[in-house]
Amino acid sequence: MVTSVKPKILITLGDVAGIGPEIVVRAWLKPCLHELCCPVIVGDVKRLEATLRHLDYSAQIVQIDSLAAIWETQPHQLICIQSTSENLDSIPLGEVNPRAGKAAYDFLIAAIDLAMNRQAAAIVTAPLHKMALKAAGIPFPGHTEILADRTGVSKFAMMLYGKGLAINHVTLHVGLREVLAGITHSNIVEKIELLHEWLCMFNGSPPKLGVCALNPHASDGGLMGDEEARIISPAIATTQSKGIRASGPWPSDTLFRRAFQGEFQGVVAMYHDQGHIPMKLMADWAMVNVTLGLPILRTSVAHGTAFDIASHFRADSASLLEAVRVAVQWAKQSNVRS
Repeated sequence: MVTSVKPKILITLGDVAGIGPEIVVRAWLKPCLHELCCPVIVGDVKRLEATLRHLDYSAQIVQIDSLAAIWETQPHQLICIQSTSENLDSIPLGEVNPRAGKAAYDFLIAAIDLAMNRQAAAIVTAPLHKMALKAAGIPFPGHTEILADRTGVSKFAMMLYGKGLAINHVTLHVGLREVLAGITHSNIVEKIELLHEWLCMFNGSPPKLGVCALNPHASDGGLMGDEEARIISPAIATTQSKGIRASGPWPSDTLFRRAFQGEFQGVVAMYHDQGHIPMKLMADWAMVNVTLGLPILRTSVAHGTAFDIASHFRADSASLLEAVRVAVQWAKQSNVRS
């Protein structure tokens, strides 16, 4: 048998109390997934079986211990690496549960370790729940921080990508009162450089980047704060001296309009909602979460666990499929082999 030239992509189940298992199964049963790559689920066999029953789908679950045995995948066979010792049978849908939080962490750690050992080209993650992680005693707020810790990197960023535009954030999962402490010269330079490097690789050419102001109207010459003149502008100048095509700080209400019209390929936002809200409005299901700065490739859906609809089994797998597509393109562009 000839081995597949398609990249192996690991897909984690995320929090099993949410829509993770459902969107993974829905995506798996679509032939387009298998045309893109050789996917392998990192999760829990019994939870997959329960999801198949709920969806009234007929498919076989094949549990494997090694990725070396995988040559091709088919929609009627779900290939799964059992990756947790937690008993997930009785976990109700739509509720925070520490066992689900611990299992989501286990799935991610298993996938990271396989990717770090070059047994897979990339990881694509289904959503986890921050409160479930906390209930399980996991000392990280989300995927991004777990990935950075496990891979041993200190310079990293969460990026949103959709419809040809990339947005990353200087500060991320912190309260608004903590944002100011994270708006530093070094943090801004780091995030601009990470976004520049990724877009150079992904698009094959140096991008044009726009950097958001922190204050309304970019402070109007100091009338509403001085962070633009004191911190953000000097950081942009530092990256420009390195040949990076960054400009700003621009008022975010005008910058995003310009970016959506194609003037910029990337935007650096100062805090979570400044970048997330316009991107989610613009890209919708075509948006993907990407972690920058890692020694491995990782993409994710750009939505949460959706506890409110988890028991209704009407979730959409479009974002997961888009995350796989971006991971495959990224792997090919960066010559990552599995």
